[in-house]
Amino acid sequence: MVIKGTSCAGARRLATHLMRTDTNERAEVREVRGTVSENLRGALIEMEAVASGTRATKPFYHASISSRAEERLTDDQRRHAIDRLEAELGLTGQPRAVVVHEKEGREHCHIVWSRIDLDRMRAISDSHNYRKHELVARNLEREFGHERVQGAHVEREGVERPKRTPSHAEMLQAERTGIGANQAKEQITALWHSTDCGQAFAVALWEAGYVLARGDRRDFVVIDPNGGTHSLSRRIEGANARDVRNRMADLDANQLPTVADAKQIQRARQTRDAALTHDTPREPDRDAPRPGAEPGREEKTGSRAATKDMVHAADGAVKAIAAVAEGIASAFESLLGGEEHKPQTPAERAAHARAQDEAAAVRADAAAEAEQMQKQAQSDPEKRRQQLLREFGRETEEELRHDQDMERERGRSR
Repeated sequence: MVIKGTSCAGARRLATHLMRTDTNERAEVREVRGTVSENLRGALIEMEAVASGTRATKPFYHASISSRAEERLTDDQRRHAIDRLEAELGLTGQPRAVVVHEKEGREHCHIVWSRIDLDRMRAISDSHNYRKHELVARNLEREFGHERVQGAHVEREGVERPKRTPSHAEMLQAERTGIGANQAKEQITALWHSTDCGQAFAVALWEAGYVLARGDRRDFVVIDPNGGTHSLSRRIEGANARDVRNRMADLDANQLPTVADAKQIQRARQTRDAALTHDTPREPDRDAPRPGAEPGREEKTGSRAATKDMVHAADGAVKAIAAVAEGIASAFESLLGGEEHKPQTPAERAAHARAQDEAAAVRADAAAEAEQMQKQAQSDPEKRRQQLLREFGRETEEELRHDQDMERERGRSR
């Protein structure tokens, strides 16, 4: 049996997540207790409203209880397991909601409690919650006769600490970005072992599509190509925070981009890649006029719109390339520690030289890409315009003559 949980906020977001049926075969509300509202969303919003009278920023405790497919809990067992966990966490009698999910034949349940103690109008402590999860899980396994799951906090009995499993937030991020924690760990660990100093590691990350940044609560974080945030020490197999600090000693964390800046750089890189692989817009379908369009004039309007869209697309691509080129230059200047950094040891000087070479190469590539897109932006719209004029030259001439006739008619009327 596996029990996970953490304090959190966001009533509407949490209710939406718990009732998702696109990732679950079944989502069923089994219990709503201690609130006036009898539905899940209303109950969570009510709990959140009560917390607004306190200084608590995370008014909920969200936990999940999972068992193997062949060890599905009965209703009585599930209720007993929830009550045991509630008592161990110090949440006895607190308003709660229970939702049961079924996915790929395996059933698990989610429990959301209000952490707000109404007598004191303060949040109930959530300290040492991981140990409490495992303690309840081991006891329930013995009571229900389930196979024991090796934990990391209790009943170790000399067994090697199991690998950390992705947290709920990390699993949600993986769904959103398409890059899981284990995938990022495998790639970043390989880069870590292939380099010997912080500067070389930062350059290797950049080449692999990642951006090294300074964290808000941690020294270093990594932003993946799709904008996901990863703690560096948690994404390196066999390395702890001290190992990371020692390796990254030749980098000034204050010179690294912030998380927000690094995400902006990644968005610019994606825009650049999309612009470089963007196909020329297809010719508008002359046989499918828009509803309500005047017969015989849709082709001319479509040709003008296609030319205009092409110009806008090319102009946007050029701006994106320029932004990425500037971002690359700034990022590598940060990675190198700026002009004030002066490497001392031969290893540092060699790494610094490699990083400078990589920076120059990336700048040159970005500048070449920007120049190529600029030329394309200047040539493609003109070619497209000439092609459209050739194809629709007769209609264009007729339109010009029509406009001139209308102008003369207005002049005679005046």
